[in-house]
Amino acid sequence: MSTMNLSLLTDLYELTMMQGYFKSHNNKTVVFDAFYRANPCNNGYAITAGLEQVIDYIKNLRFSPQDVAYLQSLGIFEEDFLEYLRHFSFSGDIYAIPEGTVVFPREPLVKVIAPIMEAQLVETAILTIINHQSLIATKTARIVHAAQGDGIMEFGLRRAQGPDAGIYGARAAMIGGCIGTSNVLAGQLFDVPVKGTHAHSWIMSFEDEYTAFKTYADLYPDACILLVDTYDTLGSGVLNAIRVFTEMREAGIRLANYGIRLDSGDLAYLSKQARRMLDEAGFPDAVISASSDLDENLISSLKLQKAAITSWGVGTNLITSKDCPAFGGVYKLAAIKQEDGTFLPKIKLSENSEKVTNPGNKTVYRIYEKNSGKMRADLIALADETFDPAQKMKLFDPVETWKKTTLPAGSYTMKELMTPVFLNGNCVYTSPSVMEIRDYCRRDLDTLWDECKRLTNPHKVYVDLSQKLYDMKQALLDQYDAES
Repeated sequence: MSTMNLSLLTDLYELTMMQGYFKSHNNKTVVFDAFYRANPCNNGYAITAGLEQVIDYIKNLRFSPQDVAYLQSLGIFEEDFLEYLRHFSFSGDIYAIPEGTVVFPREPLVKVIAPIMEAQLVETAILTIINHQSLIATKTARIVHAAQGDGIMEFGLRRAQGPDAGIYGARAAMIGGCIGTSNVLAGQLFDVPVKGTHAHSWIMSFEDEYTAFKTYADLYPDACILLVDTYDTLGSGVLNAIRVFTEMREAGIRLANYGIRLDSGDLAYLSKQARRMLDEAGFPDAVISASSDLDENLISSLKLQKAAITSWGVGTNLITSKDCPAFGGVYKLAAIKQEDGTFLPKIKLSENSEKVTNPGNKTVYRIYEKNSGKMRADLIALADETFDPAQKMKLFDPVETWKKTTLPAGSYTMKELMTPVFLNGNCVYTSPSVMEIRDYCRRDLDTLWDECKRLTNPHKVYVDLSQKLYDMKQALLDQYDAES
């Protein structure tokens, strides 16, 4: 992101619409919301990620002479519009929910308030960045939950859909809860732990398995995880690993961060047999790690089978979110600023009820039970609304409105989730480090009820509309119904 000019990272129709606005002198300030409609992986929540890269993109959004020359070569842009692009910079406001936050469908993750030409241009880049990293962070959180406290290492770079997906997927995976990545460039860029062992080719390049293990142990005595399934996992691999560990101990080498890795076969059976062999040899603290096409479902199954695995390396199924390869985020116009400074709400209608948008300039509040600190619901409200937890609050489902609940005064707390990121084109937000975001994400996940974290059929966290926003939406629906 720091070396590549991404100003043309946009769909062509964003630029053709920009020229249309320019030629028609229609550059009113508008509100656009970036949100998603359904949780990925049939999950009970999502994790938002990618904001730091959105910030980098906006900060560096300039059209170089080469960019303008290319657009000119297409033969569809007029010279006065190209001259405007030569001097382009973003001048609007952006609000966002911080990275690592647990989020739910239909909530604005990013809100852009800007002249429509600017707001339209940034749509594509915002969506591709937020969609990708939020997807991988969410998938990772599922995998981490399945591991029940065991460490998850991301090592999917070679299976990612290209270098960028591998780099920023690793970043998102760290936010979602991984303890490290095999991706060295991601480690350098984001200051996150890098971890790894060795390949089967290392074993095969030596005259025998023992020599390969011994050589590796001599090189890396403080990070000696030996891959034991090249030839015969239990018949030679574990035995040779035990031989090497014994020699290290006899040589006075302190055994720390040592153990074996399983990469094939029946991981439940092999891990339990290997655990018995290691324990009997006097190495009860030796780590047993596993890889081999793991995902949250297989890890959960292995945990139920009491597999003796305490460290998991997950590649393909994490870095690609293989069973759910798209996040589905969208970017919709919600309001237009009028001459008096107020916002005229706009709504998109559809025969599919889930595609009907929420109008207006909005924000998001999270409501917690005061006693437990757990999430009770989220509330999408208009940006100028205020609420007092000392007063009772009535919540209702915006679709099935008969589903209602009243929170007694003093029984709940509230937190506004959206924070200013850009104001008048200037960045006013400093992104935390990836490891700080990871810690924040873990704490935020702790506020979810366990039932909401189930891998299948999770309990739903309700996202309600404030009464004022609901009434606004219904008025617009009634207006269009009367006009039809």
